[in-house]
Amino acid sequence: MRRLIVVLLLCAALPVAAQTKPKPSLQPVPEPPPPPPGFELDPALEPQVTILKRGTDTVEEFRIGGRLYMIKVTPARGAPYYMIDEKGDGRFSRQYGLDSGVRPPMWVIHQF
Repeated sequence: MRRLIVVLLLCAALPVAAQTKPKPSLQPVPEPPPPPPGFELDPALEPQVTILKRGTDTVEEFRIGGRLYMIKVTPARGAPYYMIDEKGDGRFSRQYGLDSGVRPPMWVIHQF
């Protein structure tokens, strides 16, 4: 009986011993090089995000060049959803994720 208890204790201590490895010496990541001449980033192309609180909902508005193209609504309860202007005409369609909705067919042709 004692042997069984000793073996069980050793088995329980084995994962703890495996986790106590010394950490490797980490080096800081070097700074990225500047972009080549003529390829500077245009701040007008960066998306501007405005976060608003409407009641208990959080609304994030995404704009590029001052034009609203996407709205993310995070309700207090429930899943967040997106309103996206896909054609640029100001009409928004509701999506429950940033998934495109395209699903390839996955038929089973043969099983072994």
